[in-house]
Amino acid sequence: MIVRKSAAEVAKIAAAGDILADCLDMLAAEARPGVSTADLDELAERFIRARGGVPTFLGYRGFPGSICASPNDMVVHGIPGAYRIAEGDILSIDVGVTLDGYVADSAITLSMGAVEAEALRLLDVTRESLEAGIAQCHEGARLGDLSHAVQEVVEAAGFSVVRSLVGHGVGREMHEDPQIPNYGDPGRGPRLEEGWVLAIEPMVNAGGHEVFVADDGWSISTGDGSLSAHFEHTVAVGKKAPRVLTRRRSETGGAQG
Repeated sequence: MIVRKSAAEVAKIAAAGDILADCLDMLAAEARPGVSTADLDELAERFIRARGGVPTFLGYRGFPGSICASPNDMVVHGIPGAYRIAEGDILSIDVGVTLDGYVADSAITLSMGAVEAEALRLLDVTRESLEAGIAQCHEGARLGDLSHAVQEVVEAAGFSVVRSLVGHGVGREMHEDPQIPNYGDPGRGPRLEEGWVLAIEPMVNAGGHEVFVADDGWSISTGDGSLSAHFEHTVAVGKKAPRVLTRRRSETGGAQG
């Protein structure tokens, strides 16, 4: 069942999103070659708690970190630990924040130092596909319109969307209905309604779409060893236009929301 949120509930998710957006900007500033993903995890937990929030991921289904940190060919769900960022890496960081019982979820992929041009293109295309999906988040569009918009941008660039992982509704819980594939046919699926809140998250591989789960039971990597990028925003469906609840100041020239 897809739960519509009231304006007051959207405001609560947006408040969690403000903390999350600032946390991601902080992590982007702190991430550099030589820094470990455990270092970033510690910084994130301290930041979120200092702002009155709770790291949603910590302990979720047993996950041991406050963030997911996934380098290079790792798609998502990387456990923070001893891995130290290296020059030329790309690093996906996914964060959830719970505030007053409501959840926001967002992710970015960072380039570390001198990164190959194709890796930078992968990041640009993945960001563009996210914005294409967000643009469909208005009342009357269909869920397939959103999914197709992401797929169209990615495949036009020669990359692949991961098909076995999806975005999702978010609010009282981190994972709510509906599931949101990053591929599909336009004009299909339920009509979006004002008050839906969606975590839209293209996961894009430079090679094929196949992935595998590591022995740790969490981290998911590309099947062919190609690079992968991940960007995500929590978005409220509006009557005429979407409202991004996790927009970072770094995206807006200093303004939030």
